[in-house]
Amino acid sequence: MATIEWKRKAIKQLSKIDSVQRPKIVKAVKSLEEFRTANNVKPLSNHQYDYRLRVGNYRVMFDVINGNVEIVMIQEVKKRDESTY
Repeated sequence: MATIEWKRKAIKQLSKIDSVQRPKIVKAVKSLEEFRTANNVKPLSNHQYDYRLRVGNYRVMFDVINGNVEIVMIQEVKKRDESTY
């Protein structure tokens, strides 16, 4: 069972997320304690961080160091349309 460590930046980003989505993100991050069986986790290649966890419109970026999960950043993914490109 892995321990979860939140970086200061991730905590600050989490505090700015609306109160409906915040508990969902925290619950999904807690599921990372059993990292091998967690859902919606993808390894990232050629990226600054090792993995990402998808929670609705948010992506939780994290690293696994010595079996411990380190939550680094939370990003909101917004809808793309023709003006995006």
